Amino acid sequence: MPSKPKRQLRKPQLPKLEKDEKWHPYAVKFWETIWASPMSSEFVHGDEPALLRLLFLTDRYWKNGSLEVAKEIRMMEQQFGLTPLSRRRLEWTVAQAEDAKDRHEQNRSKHAKNIIDIEPVEDPRGVLDE
Repeated sequence: MPSKPKRQLRKPQLPKLEKDEKWHPYAVKFWETIWASPMSSEFVHGDEPALLRLLFLTDRYWKNGSLEVAKEIRMMEQQFGLTPLSRRRLEWTVAQAEDAKDRHEQNRSKHAKNIIDIEPVEDPRGVLDE
């Protein structure tokens, strides 16, 4: 069965809290940051409930500082590619990283042109094949 093209999820509005409650400023910043990040293009509609749970946990953490909540946040951040290691594991790349790699390769090739040609030497590992 052919897969449907992925439809990018739009940033959901911050849910309303109880009458006298307000979102912690760091929770609001977290929400804005993840939706402005390149990773947001990978989120699908089915991710929204879990992302909202992550938002509520982040708010709770900044209000109470619970170690248990911090552990849960860390796990969920990894699942959504919100850490450098999790993006690598998910094989997601950020355009800036790709651009930096391209610049590095260009610099290497420029540098290689300046190196004096050296006479090639036979690979000593060839003895192992005999």
